[in-house]
Amino acid sequence: MGVMNAGVLSLYRSSIGKKVIMAVTGLIGIGYVIMHMYGNLKAFLGRDYFNTYAEGLRELGAPIFGHSHLLWIARLVLLAAVVLHVWAAWSLYREAEQARSTKYVKHHKLQANLAALYIRVGGVILFVFIILHLMHITWGVPGVHPDFRWDDAYHNVVAGFQSYAYLPAIFYLIAMVALGFHLYHGAWSMFQTLGLNNHLYTRPLRLLSLILAIVIAGGFSLVPLAIMFGVIR
Repeated sequence: MGVMNAGVLSLYRSSIGKKVIMAVTGLIGIGYVIMHMYGNLKAFLGRDYFNTYAEGLRELGAPIFGHSHLLWIARLVLLAAVVLHVWAAWSLYREAEQARSTKYVKHHKLQANLAALYIRVGGVILFVFIILHLMHITWGVPGVHPDFRWDDAYHNVVAGFQSYAYLPAIFYLIAMVALGFHLYHGAWSMFQTLGLNNHLYTRPLRLLSLILAIVIAGGFSLVPLAIMFGVIR
């Protein structure tokens, strides 16, 4: 029993364990971005509806949970998932680099798709984006957001994307392209890690990964695009 427990506890050190960690934390991340995208689209329903939704997030779980308690629990779970996801990805990358006994004279990328080739670059872009996005829309850091109001989430989104000649909106859209590639490759890798892919399911799972990436990244992009073109004011 002791040997078995030791094996389970040391599983995270193995490549398989790290891939499982990436798959599970990736699943948490996918669930979050789906809900976040759905919430963002409420901006199309107007200021009052969106602000009611934003305030309602702080009352989730009431009356069992107090004001913002469940929201903070969700944030901490998500933060832990992001940290573990980045750690596992970096560890696997380092292991792959160390496993190469010789450097390749020429890189052959015929078997790699665009999402796989740029997954790490996209991950860095997303990490930077998350920090700046929190400073911009969530925390309202002076100098990052031009006119932040704690009681008006709708205003913060619209004014934030309109500021600095729409640069925040443009960077947001670039980050959504990175998110799309990341989701496509990440979802497909997750299916592989969890053992869901075989000769019958390979094409449907790849299609599902592609649809997931397009719907989520596209859904997020609708709000800044609508603000840039004056649909949301």
